[in-house]
Amino acid sequence: MVVDDRENGLFRVNRKAFLDDEVLAMERDRIFSRCWLFLGHASELPNPNDFVTRNVGGKEIIFNRDRKGEFHAFLNTCPHRGAMVERQEAGNSLGFRCFYHGWAFNNNGSYATRHQPGTYPENFNHDGCANLVQVKLEHYRDFYFINYDNGANSLDSYLADAKLVLDIIDQHGPNGMEVAGGAQKYSIRSNWKLLMENSYDGYHAMDTHETYFKYLADAIGGPAELPKVTNVMNLKNGHAAIEGDAPWGRPVAKWIPAWGEKAKTEVDEIKREVISRVGVEQANRICQLGRNTGIFPNLVINDIMAITVRTFYPVEPGLMNVTAWALGVKGESRDFRKRRLDNFLEFLGPGGFATPDDVEALESAYRGYAAHQLAPWNDISRGLSRGAGEPFRADDEEQMRCFWREWDRRMGGE
Repeated sequence: MVVDDRENGLFRVNRKAFLDDEVLAMERDRIFSRCWLFLGHASELPNPNDFVTRNVGGKEIIFNRDRKGEFHAFLNTCPHRGAMVERQEAGNSLGFRCFYHGWAFNNNGSYATRHQPGTYPENFNHDGCANLVQVKLEHYRDFYFINYDNGANSLDSYLADAKLVLDIIDQHGPNGMEVAGGAQKYSIRSNWKLLMENSYDGYHAMDTHETYFKYLADAIGGPAELPKVTNVMNLKNGHAAIEGDAPWGRPVAKWIPAWGEKAKTEVDEIKREVISRVGVEQANRICQLGRNTGIFPNLVINDIMAITVRTFYPVEPGLMNVTAWALGVKGESRDFRKRRLDNFLEFLGPGGFATPDDVEALESAYRGYAAHQLAPWNDISRGLSRGAGEPFRADDEEQMRCFWREWDRRMGGE
């Protein structure tokens, strides 16, 4: 499926990788059932007994905190007949009760149903067969991940150098970050891997999002050019990011004239606070530079004019469901939270400048794959032939190649 010919500067992906039902079945087995998948952010469960439910990798999950405040992930399926135990998207509850036959569970997952004597053996559930099934759960900072493979390596080793990006995000504010508002959900009639590519693809920006860059030029009072990438990062294990200085404002501490002089004073205060915590060099990286990051297989964190956290799962080869959240600094001012959410909706939201453009591009590509027998290859070679030590550019495709090499390794069964 993948041709990685570094000697001749050629990298290609066969379009069957996006079309074939057998490929998707293998992805579900070898990737979504074995990789660490993003479940949620700690700020979504601020209090003991809070819970949210969501579909992760094709399985229904309860993500919750128990009475003691401990975090859990359970399969949202009743051990009795399999119905979903919790059908609300979010809430606060001391336990869960299946509507089908009334089986009940404490919010630590333990079976809590009372039956008449003689209904079940006295030692019923001695092996935990009637408890909710717990899923392997680990976290890095406030980002929680699950893995359906109990024998998987630790999240810490899996994330590898992607932890550096999560560190940067967590350092935006003195008290950490929080999800701002709820989730945005939508579907795209295309293959999930194309959205992963697109999310850190600098090559398409000026053409696909031409309208936004014209609008941005008016907002900043000058030319709006492609972000100047200072770093293309191979974060290992299929994770990658591009980082650079862009023309838009960043609510953490990068001012633009459209915000006015009052905001400039507040931005200066925020930057001084960040410098006091992390030093000048790291503060400049946090405040001035933005990052588009992909954590294999399907977590995107775009820390640009706002922060979006996005996951997407295949329903079929040509259909995916997308969920996106906005992250903000805990305790930031009302004005800055408004700027952050305006930026998020303006560009990154499903009705913004960027996302409809990207959806059309991905769906257009998928329609084009109907001719795959005559035109079988996608080219992802841009920049591959650069000389040793020569940095990759904003419009190169090395970050996508990082993803595809890991995809190929895992699909090959290594």
